[in-house]
Amino acid sequence: MTAPDPTQTPEARDSQDEARVAAAGRRWRQRSRRVQMLRRVLPVVILLIAGGTVTWVVYRSVISGAERKAGQDQEIRLDRAMFHGQDDQGRRFVIGAEGAVRDPDTGRFRLVGPVLRLNLGGRKVTEITADGGTYDQVAKTVTIGPNVRISDGGSGFSLATPEAVVDTSTGIVTGSKGVQGTGPLGTLSASSYVIRDQGERIEFRGSGDNKVRGTINP
Repeated sequence: MTAPDPTQTPEARDSQDEARVAAAGRRWRQRSRRVQMLRRVLPVVILLIAGGTVTWVVYRSVISGAERKAGQDQEIRLDRAMFHGQDDQGRRFVIGAEGAVRDPDTGRFRLVGPVLRLNLGGRKVTEITADGGTYDQVAKTVTIGPNVRISDGGSGFSLATPEAVVDTSTGIVTGSKGVQGTGPLGTLSASSYVIRDQGERIEFRGSGDNKVRGTINP
């Protein structure tokens, strides 16, 4: 606040005071109009943002649902699926499953509760079961796991392993994630295995510190 100029007349000072009061009034009215405008505009902006957010969420939900339904519509589901095949030596095999779903993108079948039987009709049957698996008809492979059980009806020997890969063109079964075996002669463990000739020959392999170990029954 400045001191009044002693050279000014009282009328001049009154005029300056009125001018300051008028200017302050104009500034107050401008602020008041801005406040009133913001009071009207801000709720509208908040409603637009909230509405846009809800609309986007609903839109994405609808689109995701439509995409998921479209994907499901393209899937082929089979209950109690049964695939019959024959290897390059004419030996038959059967791949059964509690359920199978064909992936439309890859053409592979996702198997639930698969059961593989090799050499059907022969004297010996090797049966392989697991909790799940994948059947690739193009690559001619069946990869099953976990909880794989391999039993050979001829020898009474059974294997437990996390995973087994079956080449349906040769009938050879391989696994590289460890294996535990039990049979009439005893038990054994190994890092990997190969089953050839429809179960007639089984090879166990070890690597590093994971040697092939076995116990022979007395």
